[in-house]
Amino acid sequence: MGDVPHSFTPTGGRRRALWLIAALALLVVALVTAWMLRPAEPVASAPAPVPSATAEPTTVQPTAPPTPASIPANTTTYDAASLPLIDVFAVIPGLPVDDDPFGALTGEDARPLPAGAPVFADPVGEPVAYLPRDVLFDGTTAPIIERHANWVRVLLVGRQAIPSQGNPAQVTGWLRMQDIEITPLDAVVEVNLSARTIDIVRAGVPERIATDFGSGVADTPTPVGRSYIMTTRIEPSFGYTRGYPLVYLSVQSPTLDGFGGADVAVTAFHYHDERSGSISNGCVRVDPVAIEKLAQLPLGTPVVIHP
Repeated sequence: MGDVPHSFTPTGGRRRALWLIAALALLVVALVTAWMLRPAEPVASAPAPVPSATAEPTTVQPTAPPTPASIPANTTTYDAASLPLIDVFAVIPGLPVDDDPFGALTGEDARPLPAGAPVFADPVGEPVAYLPRDVLFDGTTAPIIERHANWVRVLLVGRQAIPSQGNPAQVTGWLRMQDIEITPLDAVVEVNLSARTIDIVRAGVPERIATDFGSGVADTPTPVGRSYIMTTRIEPSFGYTRGYPLVYLSVQSPTLDGFGGADVAVTAFHYHDERSGSISNGCVRVDPVAIEKLAQLPLGTPVVIHP
């Protein structure tokens, strides 16, 4: 007879063998399950970087521009008599010309105290001139174009050179705060040669005082840029002014060494019967209403002439 079973019902011995097999199977399943559910092994972390002995820490720079270093004070006493005097006739090579003719103003005037003020081309150098409190033809009340704790930079009368020998443009200089008094500006005069307009601007509000005027011809142009009212006076010998005042500026002709027999060629506002278009030696010719309004402005009032 063959050994092939004839049914699927186990006998007693076979049952014990099956239980043993089942128990072993359960043990294997338990071991596999425990292996699969084991916690993950910790991954070794990267070693902490060791800073180099010469490495510098990284810093975040501020986005605002750095504040310029303060100009140090200068308390030296200078002999005024040893320095050239600044007035309308002065020609002082050491004075710098205005390097920003249409730049901003601080809204203030400076005037020397009674003892006067040494004038510096460079606030860390030696003085190149002397500005008195009062001088013939005025010009000592000057607009401030740059202000620091110990110093101000101002526009000045006079010239660095006459046109035939150098640059006659508007000159500037540095004054020490200890030598001056400061007052707020009341107004600024704005002249536009192309538009033929003149405005007196107070607190940002313009007052139009002219819509036409006479100005310089090609060979003797009206100087452009910022200057200021040097002096105001009536000169009866100038018949063309019809007795109206002349308002003289701190700047002089860019092409004339002198005028009318004088060693200066000062630009001015004044009345003239002929006062339209390019017609003058550089002065600005206006009507009676305009010259009267200009003559009421205080000395030191800035005047900006645009091309």
